[in-house]
Parts: sequence; C-alpha cells; structure tokens
Amino acid sequence: MSDALIQLFAEILQIDPTDLNEDSSPDNLKQWDSLASMELVAAIEEKFKVKLSTKEIMKMSTIGRARKVLQGKSVAA
Repeated sequence: MSDALIQLFAEILQIDPTDLNEDSSPDNLKQWDSLASMELVAAIEEKFKVKLSTKEIMKMSTIGRARKVLQGKSVAA
C-alpha cells in the first residue's frame, strides 16, 4: 500500500520510505533539519492543496502529528 505522506517525507528527506513511520521526527532523523522542515511544509502544502498556519506547522513534530494536522483539514493523508 502506498502512503502519500510517507512517500513525500521520503522524497524530501532523501531516504527509503521503509525507514519512516508515524514516530519519525527531527529527533531521530538526521536528514530532518531546519531546511528540510521548510521544504516539507512547502511540499505538503503543494501536494495536499492546503495552507498551513504557523500553529499547525509547529504541531507537526512527527509524521504522525503531520498526518493529524492534515486530517483536521479534511485531507486524507
């Protein structure tokens, strides 16, 4: 099964999607630095056609939390 959010994170972070899970975060992925965070926000907004507020962006500290933010915007991610 393809997971669009995991695939997006894997593409931006340039790592294998099998190395990612709902708990993946900047704390456990060296590739997820401040520049990658900005790239991820831009990619998420483009891919899922949403606009994220600063508050929503700050909540997205893991892939799972990013998914919850998107689900709160009625996006199936």
